[in-house]
Amino acid sequence: MDNVNNDFESKRIVFVTVGTTSFDSLVKTVDSDQVKEALLEKGYTHLVIQMGRGSYIPKKSSGGEDGSLVVDYFTFSSSIADYLRSASLVISHAGSGSIFETLRLAKPLIVVVNEDLMDNHQSELAEELAERKHLFCGRPQTLCEVIKSSLNVDIIVPYEPAPTNLKAEKRILGAP
Repeated sequence: MDNVNNDFESKRIVFVTVGTTSFDSLVKTVDSDQVKEALLEKGYTHLVIQMGRGSYIPKKSSGGEDGSLVVDYFTFSSSIADYLRSASLVISHAGSGSIFETLRLAKPLIVVVNEDLMDNHQSELAEELAERKHLFCGRPQTLCEVIKSSLNVDIIVPYEPAPTNLKAEKRILGAP
């Protein structure tokens, strides 16, 4: 039994979520050798990608023994709560639901803004929360650099959720 607990505790899982949308540029980026290497260098062992409606299929890997990341993916789940709870790091699209759910769980979070969206009000929310040091923010092309040089979970300021609901949280932060 102790071996099972030790094995579970030794896993450092990065959970990536794009929500219900398609965000192939984020999925391709986290599936790149550069990002996987950066995650390994930070001590992460597993990469689980929720790829939504995207068409890019990441490469699965059972890894581990050869020093590489264990990689798995899926399209949708009825609830991502268990994935978020088990994660050591979350990399998310800039959807407010995903952001606030992760912050409420006090998980380190990198929000990746989808620049392909026309009215990108989500970037304003992500950038404001990053400025307040609740999370890290980047773009697909800067994600590797964020992981390598900016990702210091010790500087994160815990997010104190508004006592009401998500709309109130967004209003407090000045987001639409």
